[in-house]
Amino acid sequence: MSETIGARQAQRHKTRRALLDAALSLLEEQSLGSLGLREVTRVAGVTPTAFYRHFRDTEELGIALVDEALQSLHAAVRSTLAASGEAAQRIDTTVDLMAELVREYPAHIRFIVRERHGGVRRVREAVSGQLDAFAREVAERLGADPLGTGWSADDLLMLARLYVDHMVMTVSAYLAAGPDDGEWAAVTRTARRQLRLIHAGRLHWPVERARPEPDAL
Repeated sequence: MSETIGARQAQRHKTRRALLDAALSLLEEQSLGSLGLREVTRVAGVTPTAFYRHFRDTEELGIALVDEALQSLHAAVRSTLAASGEAAQRIDTTVDLMAELVREYPAHIRFIVRERHGGVRRVREAVSGQLDAFAREVAERLGADPLGTGWSADDLLMLARLYVDHMVMTVSAYLAAGPDDGEWAAVTRTARRQLRLIHAGRLHWPVERARPEPDAL
């Protein structure tokens, strides 16, 4: 009995994986809003009935792709936050991680970049929600850093969102650069300079220091 259940679960996972991969391949050339269910099932090699065992519609499939795609980005954010060393070293590490993400997951990154401002509301909101969650995690870590002393919660979140927006902008630039080594290197140089500029602004941002209590009368 357990072997039968295991085989069914394995087949279910295989079908779901086939649907996600088929959608990703089709989304190389089109947006989610124009994606048809029958297109996906044809490429996946399954019936439309099988599709409905996993997703209610293509919007729900898109949300699953958002979750899957941003898992790797979230891991990169955490690695960046955990990186040690001088600012220049951390900047290099951050940009290298973004470049690696594009090399390893180009289809996922392209999907996120396109659908972040795409026409499917639920998917757009899913991307926005995940990126906002990343920003709040970054803000928390920035607040724990000695450089965050005296920063307001709003300013920390503003800075965190700036970092997250920069990550999305940079991976988008890597995608546009393609395989050309010269263009790829140019994106790397620009991304590093931009992060140095953000870091310089962080160092000189005015913060409210705690004022001493007035002497008691």
